[in-house]
Amino acid sequence: MRKIAYPALNETSSKGEITITLPMTPTITAFKSSPDGGKGLARDMRVRWALEEVGQAYEVRLVSFGAMKEPAHRALHPFGQIPTYEEGDLALFESGAIVFHIAERHAGLLPDDANARARAITWMFAALNTVEPPIADRGIAMLLEHDKTWYGERLPILEDRVRVRLGELSNRLGNADWLEDAFSAGDLLMVTVLRRLKGSVLLEKYPNLSAYVVRGESRPAFKRAFDAQLAVFTGKPPTG
Repeated sequence: MRKIAYPALNETSSKGEITITLPMTPTITAFKSSPDGGKGLARDMRVRWALEEVGQAYEVRLVSFGAMKEPAHRALHPFGQIPTYEEGDLALFESGAIVFHIAERHAGLLPDDANARARAITWMFAALNTVEPPIADRGIAMLLEHDKTWYGERLPILEDRVRVRLGELSNRLGNADWLEDAFSAGDLLMVTVLRRLKGSVLLEKYPNLSAYVVRGESRPAFKRAFDAQLAVFTGKPPTG
């Protein structure tokens, strides 16, 4: 868990007295034993990174694979997955929805200008609805279908679909640092999606996308989030 200082909020009561209300610290869930071995590919990484970007302290509750399927967790996430997000009476699931909530509540992840804000939100949807599905399909096939007789025929088809999306994204990004004028929640989600291809020849064929991922990983907030999730795997506290 990353501890971040944040200011108190002052409120004036009907009697003219000033009371201090501290903002609630949200709690997110993450794998107790991440299948990625601490590589930061689990979807709680997106939420951690968003919280670090906006300077919001948070707690982490680690959940086992068995507990994820129990009624208590399904009450938070009906599909029995992670991450979830709890803040007072609010409970959210789906990493994209959680990141959007954080970006709406805090400055730093969405532009103030209405049109620029709408474009950044569009890129959030594009990352999760257009770019991620073929990448996820390829990953699932490599993990669960590699021993099937038809795997050798299916994998090239899946990789062709990934190449199409990478080519389109590469053309759109061009020589720019970010998808729009400044880093946004759209970039945050897109970088986490592309990281699933890190080290593969698919991503390496597009130097501007590889550099884009490195830029995202170089942000201090990313590094803090990565160290925090890695500490769960190593059992050692973050160094930052």
